[in-house]
Amino acid sequence: MELDEIDRALVRALSEDMNATAGALGRQLGLSQPACWRRIQRLRDGGVFRGRRVDLDLQALGFGVTVFLGVKLATKGRVSLEDFERAVSAIPEVQIVEHVLGLFDYRLRVVARDLPDFERVLRRRIMTLPGVGNVEANVVLSEERRPGPLG
Repeated sequence: MELDEIDRALVRALSEDMNATAGALGRQLGLSQPACWRRIQRLRDGGVFRGRRVDLDLQALGFGVTVFLGVKLATKGRVSLEDFERAVSAIPEVQIVEHVLGLFDYRLRVVARDLPDFERVLRRRIMTLPGVGNVEANVVLSEERRPGPLG
């Protein structure tokens, strides 16, 4: 899908506030409400937006620790990737599962209430998954969100 400058501005604005109205966005971008609404629909129909998300404050919900885990499967071929992905996706503390190329086979984003809670999740849930071999943990100390290439 080809995006012009107005489309990119709409994507930027909606990435900041997905609930912004077409009228408000149109006024901001110099478009009528119907023209803005048609552009948003075209972007949705074109697959630019994958849905609406709620941006949760994990600290406010009691999750004070975020850890990125690199997981190397020990028994490739004996355990299917789909079996591992299905099992790890069922763990509520695992927010993101990424199949990656490099030193590890998977990268997981895991949240926990604190370090003892993370250790429990690691020992009782992640390390018991089918095929798990080496695991490397990186605790997030701080996070800065960047707007990305359209920002």
